[in-house]
Amino acid sequence: MKATQNPPTTGMVTPADLLRMAALYLRRHGWHQGTYYAPTTDILTPPACAVGAIGMACAGHRVEHFYGLDPATQVTFRQIVGILTVYLDATAPVFFIDEDGYLLDEHTSPYSWNDDPTRTAEQVITALEAAADEWDRLHTAGGENR
Repeated sequence: MKATQNPPTTGMVTPADLLRMAALYLRRHGWHQGTYYAPTTDILTPPACAVGAIGMACAGHRVEHFYGLDPATQVTFRQIVGILTVYLDATAPVFFIDEDGYLLDEHTSPYSWNDDPTRTAEQVITALEAAADEWDRLHTAGGENR
């Protein structure tokens, strides 16, 4: 680097950053169950579910379905939802067993987890932040990416 060049002042946005942005979105704009976003057309930043908040963090706008995103953002969105799913599998596993005793689903869906009638906004926000902390713990060393 030449002495006249300015070094970059921002780092790469990590999955942990996006999870924290989703948590912050919920704190600022509210939490919702049943669909990605509360049904409203007059608010650009409606209350959102956990995955809807991840969509806002990744794309900067409502994400009605990840297929509507550009390819790079779609990959990022799916990666972040996957990281939350892995975290939920480790900390809040939900197993669906059919009437014959067979395991139907071995992964905790962030959709059904978010929509559990006993779920609270604070639990969702805490899970997003904890998943971010876990990602940082596994992927950074001394504040730097591994």
